[in-house]
Amino acid sequence: MSAIETYQKLFANIESVMQGQSQAIRKLLAAFFSDGHVLLEDVPGTGKTTLAKALAKSINADFQRIQFTPDLLPTDILGVSIFNQKHQEFEFHPGPVFSNILLADEINRASPRTQSALLEAMGEKQVSIERHIHPLDELFFVIATQNPVEYHGTYPLPEAQMDRFSLRFSLGYVEEQEEIAILEQQNKRHPLDNLAACVDKQDIKQLKQKIADVSVSEEIKQYLVAIVRATRQAEGIMNGASPRASLTLIKTSQALAFFDELDFVTPDHIQELAIDVIAHRILQDSTSQFSGNSAEQLMQQILDTIPPPV
Repeated sequence: MSAIETYQKLFANIESVMQGQSQAIRKLLAAFFSDGHVLLEDVPGTGKTTLAKALAKSINADFQRIQFTPDLLPTDILGVSIFNQKHQEFEFHPGPVFSNILLADEINRASPRTQSALLEAMGEKQVSIERHIHPLDELFFVIATQNPVEYHGTYPLPEAQMDRFSLRFSLGYVEEQEEIAILEQQNKRHPLDNLAACVDKQDIKQLKQKIADVSVSEEIKQYLVAIVRATRQAEGIMNGASPRASLTLIKTSQALAFFDELDFVTPDHIQELAIDVIAHRILQDSTSQFSGNSAEQLMQQILDTIPPPV
């Protein structure tokens, strides 16, 4: 099976469960194949958990879900050492972070101390516990969710945590006919029950290598960097995006180009992902916040003022 067939098969498998969410699936896979992580910010009931489970089942990966709550501890995520009286030694019991696809549900309901337990795992694919470094699986992917409407009993994600997410986007509501199709599809049983793995980990590894080979011209690099650097000087923005945003944008754009069966990145790919990659990484000043401008609006203004290469 060729690399593009792997992508198409995986996309179709997930789409069979997620009606009317082709754009969200495309973005999710762009982050997944570029070794990033995703923050889904949406109201309950739009299919965030279903999307994570569909991806895990489609590649026969180990899936773990953590329900973040105010009393959740870092050890509930990373694991804990327990003394074995029989062998008279401590044994490490790994937590749910030792998986392939990790769903961090309602991540902003846990304390900042607990949220930070994921920082090293997301950034370096390892965790340091009791002076020992435990490597995570090469195929480690975090899908975190949070409700953008209800803030009671929540803690804002620290800036360092936000910067670990490659993309932040929402699923949104589907069209009327697609919602009717969902009702018919789930009338008797959930389509996830019938979902089977269609690709394996080796297919995923080969696809990632192909994406890394997608060409990025000097003009595209200059365009991309100009967008990111503009966030550091734009009015209304206190802290702009870091070089990590540039790296993320170029890698996810390579993935989109591959999905479109191109061997080079175009300005359209940069524009398609720029807001989702950068908006959550910038910090607005108080004047901009009180005026009602969102980070997404500020990013759109930047995109509108920087001409793409021709």
